[in-house]
Amino acid sequence: MSDNTQKGGQNAYRAARLCQNPRFWLYLDHRWRAKHQLTPEQYPNGTHQLAGATRWLRKACGIQSRAELDHNAEAAAMFEKVLAAYSKWERGQRRAGQ
Repeated sequence: MSDNTQKGGQNAYRAARLCQNPRFWLYLDHRWRAKHQLTPEQYPNGTHQLAGATRWLRKACGIQSRAELDHNAEAAAMFEKVLAAYSKWERGQRRAGQ
């Protein structure tokens, strides 16, 4: 590893855990359907998985590597927004009994 390579810390770890979470994948499926006005038949649950979630998060935060979340304040702030939106969705799902 070169001296210029940034190491990931707590945010990178949290991001990795998030992207491994099948509930987060489901959130991304719901989000995509809402954004594009699609039905579950057109874009079924299970479409997003680990690789897709990781790509989506990197794009949303404007980063190439999750390690950047520990060194880029703007990316870290966006990551916090993603976490907040996901948490809000999860609360709504629990209230709806899903």
